[in-house]
Amino acid sequence: MYNLREIKVRNSREAKYIIQRVGTDAAGINLMAPKAVHRLLFLEDVPVKIALILKQEMLAVGGDAAVARGVVSHEVEESNVLLMGTLKQYKNLVKKLHMQPFKLPKLAEDINTVLNNCEYKEPYEIPCGNYSLSFGERTLVMGILNVTPDSFSDGGKFNDPDIAIKRAKEMVEQGADIIDIGAESTRPGHTPVSAEEEIERLQPIIRELVKEINVPISVDTYKAKTAEMALKEGAHIINDVWGFQKDPEIAAVVSQYGAPAILMHNQEGTEYKDLMGDIIKFLRKSINIAVKAGLPEDKIIIDPGIGFGKDTEQNLEVMARLDEFCCLGRPILLGTSRKSLIGNTLNLPVNERLEGTAATVTLGIAKGVDIVRVHDVEEIVRVVRMTDAMVRR
Repeated sequence: MYNLREIKVRNSREAKYIIQRVGTDAAGINLMAPKAVHRLLFLEDVPVKIALILKQEMLAVGGDAAVARGVVSHEVEESNVLLMGTLKQYKNLVKKLHMQPFKLPKLAEDINTVLNNCEYKEPYEIPCGNYSLSFGERTLVMGILNVTPDSFSDGGKFNDPDIAIKRAKEMVEQGADIIDIGAESTRPGHTPVSAEEEIERLQPIIRELVKEINVPISVDTYKAKTAEMALKEGAHIINDVWGFQKDPEIAAVVSQYGAPAILMHNQEGTEYKDLMGDIIKFLRKSINIAVKAGLPEDKIIIDPGIGFGKDTEQNLEVMARLDEFCCLGRPILLGTSRKSLIGNTLNLPVNERLEGTAATVTLGIAKGVDIVRVHDVEEIVRVVRMTDAMVRR
């Protein structure tokens, strides 16, 4: 009997590798690879006339499109649309849309962008002051340094500058690629602090750390004044838990210094029209804010915001669908360390969530995450190296 099995391919590079193993010649590999990769693209709130054109044109190129009941009979004004096709079929669709009215040429470009974003990328670097962040070859580990009295996990342990600097050095020795310093707790029910108090906590530590450690320093803040102080003192990255959407001045500050920015999804409450769609829409807005302020898009990193504006089930769904963030074309940071997602799932206190954190890190890397933000650096570095050995081949 034939040894029949299913093959999984994530992108054109993998498709070419599999077809090559069949023994196909080079011309055939290039011809067939776009037929071996199938993509589903979801569009929201599409006017009915556009939905009809998309349905018709996808069928014409051999693909398909799911639309709402009532589109054909014009009983609805708008519909979500699910496009279903191979890369080859999308290539033909894009050609057809370029000849259509109703801003469909712009949609054609958007389709091209999303498809390209989901393809394999050669390893690349993001300049980061005197350093650079390398993506594609291995997963980076960001060590968490909380200099707050009320952090959910280690509040008060590293308030003293000397202790904080000692901990940062320890994490670097354990394999941290970045140190992320935060001076305001973002746990549920936290007490906000002023920029002045945040600066008072951060400034002496940043001043010493830039002299004492040889990895980039990230500062966890959504306040423009704090970001400006941090960058002046020599910090390299700004990590904004509100994705440049809380303080209208912060994007300009970060752009002025040309620093990489981590833009996280966040919201008040846990109500969503469509969970993944709403998160991606928020992050697109954050990227647009940054770019309009003058920050190059290639200096932007995104974070889906596990534990922020999401309940446990929503966090689990985002984890299961992390690979969908590839459509934004930016490196992805995942911050799950010791969070309630793990505590609620395993019914464990904060100090017993290492294994749960390791599980989320492993899944994240398998789904395309580039940076993991963690408390337990030594243990998670081992998890990352093992996962990378399996995934980044």
